Amino acid sequence: MIPLKYSIGILQYIPFFYVIWSDDLLSVSEISVVKNAIGEDLSLNTGEKKQLEGWLIREKSPSEQEFKYWKQLISTSGIKLVESDTYPLSSLSQRLGNAYCEDCDFNNQLKHIEINLGIQPNHYNHLFDVEVVHKKSSNHYNAKKLDAILKGGHVKEVDTFRVFLDQPNFAWDVVRDKSEFRNKVLQQVQLLGQEGYGAMGYEKVYGGTNNMPAYAAIFEHLMFVDGSLAVKFGVQFGLFGGSIQKLGTKKHHDKYLKAAGEAQLLGCFAMTETGHGSNVRGIKTTATYDSGSDSIVIHTPGKNDNKEYIGNALHSKMASVFAQLIVNGKNEGVHAILVPLRDENHQELEGITIKDNGYKLGLNGVDNGKIWFDQVRVPRANLLDKYGEINDDGTYSSHIKNPNKRFFTMLGTLVGGRICVARGALGGAKMALSIAIKYALNRRQFNDNVKIQEDLIMDYPTHQLRLTPAVASTYVYHFVLEEMMQRYSDDAVPDKRQVETQVAGLKSVITWFANQTIQECREACGGKGYLLENRIADLKGDVDIFTTFEGDNTVLLQLAAKGVLSDFKAEFNSAGFTSVLKLLGSQLADKLSTLNPIYANKVDSEHLYNLKFHQHAFDYRTRRLTYTLAMRIRNYIKKGIPSYQAFLKVQTHLVTLGKAYSIELAYQVFTAQYEKESDETYKALLEKLGTLFALHHMREDAQWFLEQGYISGTKSKAIRQRVERLSTELRPHLEVLVDGFGIPKHCLSAPIAQ
Repeated sequence: MIPLKYSIGILQYIPFFYVIWSDDLLSVSEISVVKNAIGEDLSLNTGEKKQLEGWLIREKSPSEQEFKYWKQLISTSGIKLVESDTYPLSSLSQRLGNAYCEDCDFNNQLKHIEINLGIQPNHYNHLFDVEVVHKKSSNHYNAKKLDAILKGGHVKEVDTFRVFLDQPNFAWDVVRDKSEFRNKVLQQVQLLGQEGYGAMGYEKVYGGTNNMPAYAAIFEHLMFVDGSLAVKFGVQFGLFGGSIQKLGTKKHHDKYLKAAGEAQLLGCFAMTETGHGSNVRGIKTTATYDSGSDSIVIHTPGKNDNKEYIGNALHSKMASVFAQLIVNGKNEGVHAILVPLRDENHQELEGITIKDNGYKLGLNGVDNGKIWFDQVRVPRANLLDKYGEINDDGTYSSHIKNPNKRFFTMLGTLVGGRICVARGALGGAKMALSIAIKYALNRRQFNDNVKIQEDLIMDYPTHQLRLTPAVASTYVYHFVLEEMMQRYSDDAVPDKRQVETQVAGLKSVITWFANQTIQECREACGGKGYLLENRIADLKGDVDIFTTFEGDNTVLLQLAAKGVLSDFKAEFNSAGFTSVLKLLGSQLADKLSTLNPIYANKVDSEHLYNLKFHQHAFDYRTRRLTYTLAMRIRNYIKKGIPSYQAFLKVQTHLVTLGKAYSIELAYQVFTAQYEKESDETYKALLEKLGTLFALHHMREDAQWFLEQGYISGTKSKAIRQRVERLSTELRPHLEVLVDGFGIPKHCLSAPIAQ
């Protein structure tokens, strides 16, 4: 080492000043950042501060001789630059200080400079003539600990299932012939049924454990194996079996549920029709009660009234058919009826016509088909009659007298399917992120010095920005879906309308998020991401449909928005509007009182990273959108426009509100959940992920916040900079974060992820 001509206090600043003057990173505003740090550094005396501040005068840059001394000082010290350190330059400075003073304390002011200037390893790792340690990840956090946090209350079930999946039957491979693919997936589903995984959500007497949250976790893990398997599993056990469980009564459970859970009785869920799509209430298939034969006649009346896109259609022997129930000439609304489709030789029964949907964009291991019914008779007992029954005397009765409430109660029991769809889509995003990030931590490309190793693409700010906020969002969405399944499974709360509203919005934003993330991951992997062997191509095709099945996302967001307006009467009359508008007006006034120039321009990190700021911003957006939506609807109705037409005129506003409400809900649930974490180290990590999620979404919707005057242009810029900075700070921990998803190694089979 060369002789030291500075004090130890100044020495630790040398790497920073070397980077500043080498890369010309310093602007006028950034000079103030460094000056403030120096001014608040209690370890420096007056003379040391004066010397450091002298090096910040742009017109008096350090001499060439001084500059060479700095470089020689660093290069002869024997220190190393470790890229995976959370604050690499600050850590390098500490090592430099320790090279000359073993007992010196780390200067925390340096960390603040590194954060606020946004200095990253690829700004300077080519400048220092020192050994660069290219560790992909920091060991500050443990992936197993994160995995345990995400598994929540079903650690045992998930761990056991991961071991079960490690067998040749579940090995992923490229299968492009749909018949071969479907047979493979069928065998997998049957194996899962035999092992009791299909029945997990059923009561013990029918082979289950009555554990829907664990079932949802199992469903997500099947996405790691193959999307087709997850969907066929969900159709057989969640939709077909679930309809018997949730809409049927004991006689149906005793006769069918155990066989359905074991995959001995293969079934399908026949709700959607070609001509009516998401409009379940408007389906045309009829189920007419014939008192003479005490049977129900199932019939497809028109060309486009057939059941469409029915999963398990070619393999199943029975269907839960949703139809307009007609008793004594009166339409009692949509009900579900169990209808046999095939005989023991797997031949279609009389009056049943089934056609293959053929090849699709993805999920070609699922046998989707169309079904027509031509005067098909089934016993009266086949009506799933939990919410409406045909009595022995041929009359209809229901303990829910209001037909509207009865219809939505019936559909509300199937909300678990939407949670699983969102969970499956999120599983696809986890898989894609794991592949893309592991690839980016191995793939090197470019630098400005041909003599040294190329840079990891994960070290580029653009790459960090395209993937890191998605990792943060994945953690947030995982927590909220876990909580939603807990609420849905809580028998102490029989009325599931609020959960239905919440899940409708969350399913939409999460499945859209998953598709966007998978596409980003595909691009982030370049040509490698386009190869089938690397799994992302199949994930793109498989998860795409999640945005429209179990409810079209745009329709579901409108449902979520209407739920926000649930205090209005069903007819949305003037009295209903008046009462709600008074409430919303007063609440909004409270929020508006905080909006002033000081607040709109507040850009310090303590404020931007504050949980209360994020909650306030999301709450204000939801309240504001609710208020303006209510005002618009009221004004239309006051003009004499029917409520249905009024809602058509505000559809885009409804969708915007639905999204805002769902993002706010996700953040609320996530923050409430991570607050329960007892380990402060991991609690802080989750808080940082939540902060990135919140600021990223505010950045994405900056246009709205700017239009409302909630933030200024200066604050919008500061939010963008903080998103970039947080993405950089999380860079050393990205591999640990994706490993924390808990994807088994035997499922993560993409070559570029190895």
